[in-house]
Amino acid sequence: MAATALIGVAVMAAVDEIVFHQLLAWHHFFDRSTPAIGLVSDGLLHTAELLALVAGFVLWADLRRRRALSPAHAWAGLLLGLGGFQLFDGLVNHKVFRLHQIRYGVPDLLLYDLLWNGAALVLLAAGTLLAIRARRIARHGSGAGR
Repeated sequence: MAATALIGVAVMAAVDEIVFHQLLAWHHFFDRSTPAIGLVSDGLLHTAELLALVAGFVLWADLRRRRALSPAHAWAGLLLGLGGFQLFDGLVNHKVFRLHQIRYGVPDLLLYDLLWNGAALVLLAAGTLLAIRARRIARHGSGAGR
């Protein structure tokens, strides 16, 4: 699960970077300075995301090569990574550190915050359910999840 969780974190960071930072231009990773610093911070986030994606796929490929990859665990890890990044970003980056908000220029951020963090909780719940299922499959020795 760790390898695909890393992939999930990287994919959600990429979605955030591409959709919300670049296409919609709602915010940068660090918006508490100049626009140039915001762009540099986006570049650093993009670099970290690509490194995590490569590392995750190297780990995943090694598991496949050794025939040690459990698809059930892999899917659980992916969803947990997606949701984990989304929730961390929504709570820690947006609210605790106030690096940026989801969107500027709107009268009330509550709806955006609820949707952002709600999506994270849905992904985390789905990943948790898949992890429980994967654990049951592994415990009963069934080949169904492998």
